[in-house]
Amino acid sequence: MSNFVIWQHASLVTMDSAQDYGFIEDGALVVNNGYIEWVGPTSALPENYLHASEIHQIEQSLMTPGLIDCHTHLVYAGNRAHEFKLRMQGLNYEAIAKQGGGIASTVEVTRKISEEALFYQSAKRLQALLHEGVTTIEIKSGYGLDLETERKILRVANFLQEKFPVCVQKTFLGAHVLPKEFQSTKKYIQFLIEEVLPTLMAENLVDAIDGFCEKIAFSATDLEVLLQWAKQHHLKIKLHAEQLSNAKGAILGAKYQAVSVDHLEYLDQEGANALKMSNTVAVLLPGAYYFLQETCKPPVALLRALNVPIAIATDSNPGTSPTVSLLLMMNMSCLLFGLTPLEALQGVTRNAAKALGYQDRGILAKGMRADFVIWDMEHPDEFSYRFGENRCRQIIQSGKKVHEKSITI
Repeated sequence: MSNFVIWQHASLVTMDSAQDYGFIEDGALVVNNGYIEWVGPTSALPENYLHASEIHQIEQSLMTPGLIDCHTHLVYAGNRAHEFKLRMQGLNYEAIAKQGGGIASTVEVTRKISEEALFYQSAKRLQALLHEGVTTIEIKSGYGLDLETERKILRVANFLQEKFPVCVQKTFLGAHVLPKEFQSTKKYIQFLIEEVLPTLMAENLVDAIDGFCEKIAFSATDLEVLLQWAKQHHLKIKLHAEQLSNAKGAILGAKYQAVSVDHLEYLDQEGANALKMSNTVAVLLPGAYYFLQETCKPPVALLRALNVPIAIATDSNPGTSPTVSLLLMMNMSCLLFGLTPLEALQGVTRNAAKALGYQDRGILAKGMRADFVIWDMEHPDEFSYRFGENRCRQIIQSGKKVHEKSITI
């Protein structure tokens, strides 16, 4: 008896192509020690696998790579429902931020909460995403803006990975906004570089660095110092850019070979060209666009024309995208931004993996991590067609079943 595990007679959506779904109508997948050993038609399954230790029959179901949520602020305390009411009365996001609301208000409550309580609040949000087929997630800090709380947030992100069947990429977003203790963005960036980041990296709490390039946060000049430091220390780089205005964040991110630049509602031709040249992924966040009632859309046609990879994420956060549904974001990306169903699914699989700098997931192919999901669907177009409905049946991470939903009629 071998250690191979076979999943066969599934409708495989391999995503192993930039042009189509990589669909195999009656497909099989062989797993060995947490990685994919073989993928192809069930009828072509090599004889040496027929004595596998386990064989699973997956008739009348779709199988896709595990979904990847490549941009979240999942770990925070409290909520900002009171600010939502203010927005409904006519105040915009920037006006609320100037009055001490916005990110600053979440920083205040996150600083006060215990690490244990922060874990339990965040775990509820993570569980909702996992039940939708998410097997990899990025979690940013940025609601501390001091050493103690930034460490607390990233430690919670670590604990979530230890307690739940999910791979977490930890992104340091200390350059989110200027905290009340500082009057100078330059001095604050130096504080992050000289005091905060060395401590967090010594504790293995940082996989990537991010910054908010916007007039209510940090300029491209401010952030360049941080990105130079990140490059010198071999950290992945991500950037919030062109969300509320064109602050040339996309150009800055591309200059430092960022794995992704995110939001991009105000991206222009120059910025898009820079993303193409640096092979940087454009991460679109329809939840924030919808919740803020924005009118300027990311230039999807321009990104397509330049073959810039497009990813989709929840941007799960308390102020501008209080959602825990990546499936809903797929529907929104089509209806609000004009993506095709194929582009939406690419955006939460192969391109989302690229947006995190991963090369071992996001597609079903030999050598990839055995992270995949089985769905009660007939065709992959259904992912973007449906909303408010979760058809996830089984989730397999590293070759092991970690979730199964029973269906009784």
